[in-house]
Amino acid sequence: MSVLEKYPESADEESMTNLEWNLWLRQIVAIGRLEIRKALRGRRMIGVYFLALAPVFLLSVRAMRPLHSSELNNPGMVSIIYAGLFQLFMLRFAIFFGCVGIFSNLFRGEVLEKTLHYYLLTPVRREVLVVGKYLSGLAAAILLFGGSTLATFILLYLPSGSQVFQDYVVRGPGLRQMGAYVGVSVLACIGYGAVFLLIGLFFRNPMVPAAIVLGWESINFLLPPLLQKISVIHYLQSLCPVAIPAGPFAVLVEPTSAWISVPGVLLMTTAVLFLATIKIQRLEITYSTD
Repeated sequence: MSVLEKYPESADEESMTNLEWNLWLRQIVAIGRLEIRKALRGRRMIGVYFLALAPVFLLSVRAMRPLHSSELNNPGMVSIIYAGLFQLFMLRFAIFFGCVGIFSNLFRGEVLEKTLHYYLLTPVRREVLVVGKYLSGLAAAILLFGGSTLATFILLYLPSGSQVFQDYVVRGPGLRQMGAYVGVSVLACIGYGAVFLLIGLFFRNPMVPAAIVLGWESINFLLPPLLQKISVIHYLQSLCPVAIPAGPFAVLVEPTSAWISVPGVLLMTTAVLFLATIKIQRLEITYSTD
C-alpha cells in the first residue's frame, strides 16, 4: 500500500500547502517585477537619486584634480576619510532619507494616486502584497545605495594611482573593507526599509515619524549603553571596518559583534514586517479623506 493510499488526507493537505506556497511565490515575483519599475521612476524618486549620486559626483570631481603627496602615499588616512564619509553622510543621511523616500511611498503613494484598491480587488493575500512591495523597494534601494557605496569607495582610492590601488585595495585590506561597507549599506536598506514601510502604512505624513526616528538615531551616541542598542545605527556602526572618533560627549559602548548585529537587524526587520501584515489586514481605503 502506498503512502497516498494509507494517508490520503495528509497527502492532500501537503499537496495543497505546496500549491499555496508556489502560488504565493509567483505572486510575490509578479508584484516585485511590477513595483520595481515604479520604485525607480517618478517625481518622488528625484530626491532619492540625488542622495545616491551626489557623493559619487563629488568624488568624481575630486578624482580629476591632482592630489598632494601625503594623500597619494597614505591609503590608511584615506580609509579614515571614507569611514567618516560613510558613517556620517551615507548611513545617517543618504541611506536613511533614501529609504524614507522609497519605502514610505510603497503604500502611501498608491493611496495618494488612488490606485491601491486595484491591488486589494485582486485575489492576492495582503501579506503577499506587503512582501512583494517590500522586496521591490529593497531591490531599488540596494541598487542605488549599494552601488553608490561601491562607486564612492573606488573613486576615493583610485586617484592614488594604480600601484597603491592594487596594493591596498586589491591585495590588501581595502577589498575586505569595501565588501563590509557594501554589506552594511544592504543591511541598512533592509532595516530602515521595513521601518519606513510600516510608517507609510500608519501615517498620512511619514516625515513627522521619520524625523522622530532620525532624532533617536542621531543622539544614539549620547544615550546610555542599553538604550544605544535599541536602534539600527548602533548595529550598523558596529559592522563598519574602520571606527571614527565618537566625540567628547559620547557614551562609549563596546561594538556589538557581527554574529549578533546581523541577526538582530534581520529579526527586527521580520518583526516590523509582521506588524505591517497585521496593519494591512485592517486597512480600509478612504480616498476622500486623503
